[in-house]
Amino acid sequence: MLDALTVLLAQSDPANPLGEGRLDNTIVDPEVHLVWGMVVLATMVLAAVWLVVLAVTGRSVTRGPRLALVAAQVALMGQALLGIKLLDQGMGVVQLYIHYVGGLLPLGLFLAAGWVDWRSDRTRTRALAVLTSAGLLSATMAFTIGRAYVNG
Repeated sequence: MLDALTVLLAQSDPANPLGEGRLDNTIVDPEVHLVWGMVVLATMVLAAVWLVVLAVTGRSVTRGPRLALVAAQVALMGQALLGIKLLDQGMGVVQLYIHYVGGLLPLGLFLAAGWVDWRSDRTRTRALAVLTSAGLLSATMAFTIGRAYVNG
């Protein structure tokens, strides 16, 4: 697993290019998707727990929790991009559709939270706590399904 962190991308055989662009000729190791999935779960847990604590204590979202939300969103976007690249490489045929939906749902929930004009800080904190917790459950489900199909 740590090998995937040290060598994130392996260049494909130049004699057999997959396309004209550099990204097309880059092969992503599926282990990177697994490791990045763990990063997604860690950032989602951090953000969800922090927001739930703030919601329960009736406090507003400050800079720290906002940064945790940004970290979770960036991790989710990176994971989605890795997943798209793996699909492009033909590695998604063993996955269930719910794995894809479950992995993208947290981003949709974050997007939906940004559309609402929350009338009070307290309501915003509670809503973000609920949406982030739902996103965490969805990301956990996607991670679990992905692992089950890779191992199965």
